[in-house]
Amino acid sequence: MCSQFTSLVFDGRRSTPYRASSLAVAEAEAEEVQDTESEAKSNHELKISSCENVMEESKNSNESDELENSIGQEFESHEEAYNFYNDYAREAGFSARIANSKKNKETGEIYWKLFVCSKEGKTDETYQNTQKFAVARIGERNRGKTWTGCNSRLAVVKQQTGQLWVVKKFVEQHNHVLTTPSKVHLLRSHRHVSVAKKALTQQLAEANIPTCQQVRLLEIDSGGPSSIGCIERDLRNHERNIREEQRGHDADTLIEFFTFEREKSPNFYFDYEVDSANKLVRCFWADSESRRSYGVFGDAVVFDTTYNTNQYSMIFAPFVGVNHHGQTILFASGLLSDETAKSFVWLFSKFLEAMPTQAPQIIITDQDAAIAKAISMVLPFTFHRYCLWHILNKFSEKINVMVYNDEYHMLVNIIKHSESSDEFEERWAFLMENRDFANNEWLCGMYAIRSRWVPAYVNHIFSTGMSSSQRSESGHSFFKRYVNRKNSIMEFITRFNMALRHQRHEELVANHVDISEQPRLMSKIQMEHQMVHIYTKKIFLLFQKEIDESHFYICTKKSSHGDSKVYGVERREHGKTFDRYRQLTYFIESDYISCSCRTFEFNGYPCRHMISYLRKKQVLLLPEKYIFRRWTKNAKMHCLQDPTLGFTDQDSSSTSLMARHGLLGHKASLIVDDAALTAARSAFLMGEFESLHLRVKEVDDGGNIGSMRHNITTHEQSHTIHDPSVVRAKGCGKRLKSSKEKSMSRGNRQCGICGQHGHDKRTCPKRNERSTAIDGRGEDDYVEMQHVERDDGTFTSQARDDGCKCLIAFDLKVELTYSRIPSGLPSQDTRQIISYHKSLIHLLKNTQNHHSLMGVQNFHIFNTNTQNFSTQCTPIRNAIHNP
Repeated sequence: MCSQFTSLVFDGRRSTPYRASSLAVAEAEAEEVQDTESEAKSNHELKISSCENVMEESKNSNESDELENSIGQEFESHEEAYNFYNDYAREAGFSARIANSKKNKETGEIYWKLFVCSKEGKTDETYQNTQKFAVARIGERNRGKTWTGCNSRLAVVKQQTGQLWVVKKFVEQHNHVLTTPSKVHLLRSHRHVSVAKKALTQQLAEANIPTCQQVRLLEIDSGGPSSIGCIERDLRNHERNIREEQRGHDADTLIEFFTFEREKSPNFYFDYEVDSANKLVRCFWADSESRRSYGVFGDAVVFDTTYNTNQYSMIFAPFVGVNHHGQTILFASGLLSDETAKSFVWLFSKFLEAMPTQAPQIIITDQDAAIAKAISMVLPFTFHRYCLWHILNKFSEKINVMVYNDEYHMLVNIIKHSESSDEFEERWAFLMENRDFANNEWLCGMYAIRSRWVPAYVNHIFSTGMSSSQRSESGHSFFKRYVNRKNSIMEFITRFNMALRHQRHEELVANHVDISEQPRLMSKIQMEHQMVHIYTKKIFLLFQKEIDESHFYICTKKSSHGDSKVYGVERREHGKTFDRYRQLTYFIESDYISCSCRTFEFNGYPCRHMISYLRKKQVLLLPEKYIFRRWTKNAKMHCLQDPTLGFTDQDSSSTSLMARHGLLGHKASLIVDDAALTAARSAFLMGEFESLHLRVKEVDDGGNIGSMRHNITTHEQSHTIHDPSVVRAKGCGKRLKSSKEKSMSRGNRQCGICGQHGHDKRTCPKRNERSTAIDGRGEDDYVEMQHVERDDGTFTSQARDDGCKCLIAFDLKVELTYSRIPSGLPSQDTRQIISYHKSLIHLLKNTQNHHSLMGVQNFHIFNTNTQNFSTQCTPIRNAIHNP
């Protein structure tokens, strides 16, 4: 009886839309049957009888008349007929689809349409068993059977004498359970991604918001998952469709987009190159705002490449700099298929061609041979500086790990804090002689090009305070919050433009702060009051710190020459001298001062030593010659009137679909907020909405629903530029491995006993052939050392004790196989692995018997279970006793 009741409820209550209320009552009454076990049977029978009576009365009075009246119903088009049937399907609880159609053979015009339930049809069991699931299908969803052979349908025919469509057949019965109202939004025909939602999700995707979070935002905006109108799978399918439409047309669309941008603004510059197969290999672009910024802040440029920004693995190559707020700004961008000198020559040539002023004074890059060659060819008068951070970061790889730990801070101090070339030369030479660095080829090579990276040689060139490509690295990190390696080129460009707008908005915020706020003054010095109105907040705070520190410095005259005077500047507190001595030179003819710290030349604002001199000379205001215009609040004022650059391009957002959608949504939300307060207002507004919706559809706008984005284009015309090939550039995502991971690699593992590859000490055939202890010592009193000759003639010795591993490099050619030395030796300082280089060499040179090494006393061993350490046999302490 229960199953019969369920069938009656579903078949009856979902047949027509207007019976939903009586069915809700019946369903609620049926659910109450399960409240208690004792009353279940009696209450169940009562509810069934009442429900059957309700449904029977409804069928007798309304259903038959309605179904009969639907035959012959007319529609203006077959689309309208389908929409009517789909609306009915939503209320009834099933999904509709278009099953078939017939055309006139002579005219090709459709005259018959059939709409059916989505469960119409049957599964081909033979195909399923013999072909589809005969083999495993990778990546295919494990879907169940959905067809049940349902016969519910609606057929419409076009009139022969008119344009109307008439219902000729309607079958209501279903052979399956219908869906409840809470789940009807999951049915396929009732899910639809509207044009507005497509535009919204695309903008969210440009902000690098994943699809799952986009659905959450739509749920909040719509009032719940059932009110969105689609599910997450629909959004993902839409993204897939866009990618499929774009496939093969990505490069063409990019060029179309750039052409459109140049039509909007003649100051937009772009260029590209293709290979012999007509595939895109290089691309460069710069908009008017970037070109204008270069005209003001293009004195120092940072260039670096980054990877994993698009699905073709093309290398993203931005040119960045620093604005008057100390913020990173973009000058131009490029996409390259390789990192050869030819590609960089092309890119730098286009950069120089696009920029409105001359080449930059300095360009900072990584130490790359191809980039260096291209800069020397295209920018011969630009000073090329290597990134200091990258070079210092290589010290741990190029220098022995033990020496690195001991001497790294001394090396950094010599490199960073030498203020003159003579000082650097003297300190460097002392370190090389006393730390045995003279044989390190990499250090010798870096010393040969010291004029390109050591601050003492390059700080005389204005670099906005930059000594590394960190600005570019931070820019990469910023842009990668918006792009990822799955983006097509056009997706990358649109997301990149959004990120660029956010970056420029930060400059707008800083401009607003400069206008509306004034930094707090720390003194009554006139120079501080002067510069608070000239410098931007960022630069003024740096200059203010220099003024505050200048009070602790004393400036005294040291010597005088014909055209210059030399002053000494020292820091004194409580009668004591701190900090190092600085030398100030005053040039009489040019009335100009220069400090040995080079802060003014490097950063662009006076240092504390210069300010102390000006205070001594009673110069109350900072002379204009020491004020860099690029650091002032009005740095960009003069470029606004430059006719070659024009004004900032404004996005035509007022005519875009999302702008209209946002404006209408705001107005509608205000009306809904007021109407939702009472039931009467809500009912009134609902009626007005239905009437207004029909009137809006009648408005003829020529079929133009607005452009979602320019990058969604049709590709009816044949494309001429092919998409780029997927490339693999150097450094594109290679995972860095630790030294231990490299040594533990199965393909490169070396046996600790015999030194051969392909096995380890546990499976070595010579494991049982080791010599036994002699000289009266027990087996536990020794640590076995294995000596393996390298290709370069040096030897590596490794302790064979599981609790004590030590890697020793011998700087001589001798033939040794195995040796034993006493175990349990002192290990007070873990960084001192071997001792006494000269004594050890002397010992080994005069050794005829391998086992004579057992007489060695005080031999230091590093105790660890995880790492082997190499050393260059630096002499440390004590002497090895002769055996």
